[in-house]
Amino acid sequence: MNQSVEEIRQRLPADWEALRKVYDLLKKSDVFCVSDNDVKIVEFVQPAELKKLIDLTISDDKSLNEAEILSLCRKVIQYSVKTSHSRFHNQLFGQMDPYGLFGSWITEALNTSAYTFEVGPVFSLIETEVIKKMCDICGYANGDGIFAPGGSVSNMYALVLARYKVCPDIKAKGIFGMKPLVLFTSEESHYSFKKAAHWLGFGTDNCVTVKTNSQGQMMAKDLEAKILQAQEQDKTPFFVNSTAGTTVLGAFDDLNEIADVCQRYGLWLHVDGCHGGSVLISKENRHLMNGLERSNSLAWNPHKALGAPLQCSMFLTQETELMSKCNSTEVKYLFQQDKFYDVSYDTGNKSVQCGRKIDCFKFWLMLKARSVNGLGSLVDHAVKMAKLFVSKMLQREGYRLVQDSFLYTNVCFWYIPKAMRGQEETSEWEAKLYEVAPKIKEKMIRSGSLMIGYSPLSYRGVGNFIRMIFTCYPVIDEDELDAILDEIEYLAEQD
Repeated sequence: MNQSVEEIRQRLPADWEALRKVYDLLKKSDVFCVSDNDVKIVEFVQPAELKKLIDLTISDDKSLNEAEILSLCRKVIQYSVKTSHSRFHNQLFGQMDPYGLFGSWITEALNTSAYTFEVGPVFSLIETEVIKKMCDICGYANGDGIFAPGGSVSNMYALVLARYKVCPDIKAKGIFGMKPLVLFTSEESHYSFKKAAHWLGFGTDNCVTVKTNSQGQMMAKDLEAKILQAQEQDKTPFFVNSTAGTTVLGAFDDLNEIADVCQRYGLWLHVDGCHGGSVLISKENRHLMNGLERSNSLAWNPHKALGAPLQCSMFLTQETELMSKCNSTEVKYLFQQDKFYDVSYDTGNKSVQCGRKIDCFKFWLMLKARSVNGLGSLVDHAVKMAKLFVSKMLQREGYRLVQDSFLYTNVCFWYIPKAMRGQEETSEWEAKLYEVAPKIKEKMIRSGSLMIGYSPLSYRGVGNFIRMIFTCYPVIDEDELDAILDEIEYLAEQD
């Protein structure tokens, strides 16, 4: 039956004590840093069957006791993907850094928000310090920034700032009667720019796609041609997105080359480094983002390669005070200017949100525990493992790369089963090859032994291939590379 208020009050101390049991449950369920390859990454069942295994219904009056709640939690964990498994390479993120998880637990328990110093005093100072340090690393001498709920929102921050800079009156008067504003992004870039063009009223037709070269990098000549074309159509070009680490190929645009074009036409240059931005703290691969200091803004997700718990995303900008001017509004019950402390640490007026999670603390703890250079060495190790993976692959039969080389930790390839080797590679043969990656993926999931994604490149007319992503965690060794290739071959050759 449903609980009365008094029953809930009496039960609360025991409910809090049950948190210890939840930790034990997580530990026993192999959720943390799984290196035992006998443990499945996922126990996959189809949606209809999963609904039978877990009671998902919500009752109006029936309440569960502690044992029943823990039993439900056990089932949820059992049928969830163990992303901290050493063989999980399915996304652009992987295993967590434990210090990041420390931070996540602490901020969830403290349950405060990052909009005023008053309710988040230490965290306000921490976010200010992290943003300052990252701006220094980027070459943004007097930069600003904020932690945002994911890279898509970070990219949207850039568009809103660029729009405000080109026409400050938009904040009060809107876009009515204006020439259409046009943004440019590569055919390899993230889909969030198309979505942002819709959400912010530019229209998806005014999110112009720029061609890429064989490496997946934006072509500056085509960018310039598209800018001129927009001008001829009596539109206003205002924004260019350059990608540092594309989602599929891991390509890095030539930032200096793109910056030259943006400077010539007075356009805002944003860098979507959500995936590849972590090379900024590496020694051996920092050169991939040469020219970043010439950009206006950057999006970067430490929750990807670096292993910060989801979510942990930064938006940084070179533009001093522009965020506050663009996003502020008069909120007399929250952002009073006559407070008894330094109100410059009240960050809420820079944000599009009101309540905002303390994502900075997770990353700050990681930096304190590992140091900038320590985390950077993990980035370099991941890139090294990706290159070694390619080398090992080319020494085996049946593997073919999607392109000759890769700049970052993405490795894209086909596995050609033995039964298809030595045949004439007709269009029918290619169509059959494009079916191999999804079949291998299905076998991975059903066995629970490995989890790697696959993707096509539709704009190139290329069908499905396997996309392997290396991240800082797990910190893998050379033997693991061979084990992964062995498992791919084993699964592919099964009937």
